[in-house]
Amino acid sequence: MLTVETDAACVERRLGSGGLACPGCSGVLAGWGHARARDVRDRGGLLRLVPRRARCTSCGATHVLLPVLVLARRADVASMIGTALAAKARGLGHRRIAAELGRSAETVRGWLRRFAGRIEAVRVVFTGWCRALAADPVLPGPAGSAWADAIAAVSAAACALGSRFGLGEVPVWAVASAISGGRLLAPGWPEETINTS
Repeated sequence: MLTVETDAACVERRLGSGGLACPGCSGVLAGWGHARARDVRDRGGLLRLVPRRARCTSCGATHVLLPVLVLARRADVASMIGTALAAKARGLGHRRIAAELGRSAETVRGWLRRFAGRIEAVRVVFTGWCRALAADPVLPGPAGSAWADAIAAVSAAACALGSRFGLGEVPVWAVASAISGGRLLAPGWPEETINTS
């Protein structure tokens, strides 16, 4: 799976010109049909997605090109999930968040539990991206809790990306989806590294 921009025409142009690289071997990706259509929930209702598929011309691996507005295997857009995570960082409970977002308490509790199991890893990954993107990074200071620290790191990385490429303000949770490869709440992200030295 590879995260791409939300403009399907731009994705098609990049596929046609060889502008997308295989995340496995860095070979050129070419169009290869579409993934199964799915509906994701947004604040305004359902959004129909038919993600593009691509195949590497070098290794033959296939990849789903997932727009940055969603996370893998989630029925809600990334911004909705991010809003819930940020609300938890402000001290709200899952029932109140669910009521405010119009989602079931079980769904929101699942998002929060998954994120809670990787709070420190998220903070480390996004702080690293903030440092990599900014020449003179303004790293977030302590925000009062582990949750708030992780959310501050995600926001700082989005700010650094916007500044680095002259984009201004960019959607924080689209950046979170892009950096995590759509796997912010997926099992196994971020990958654990083993130091063998």
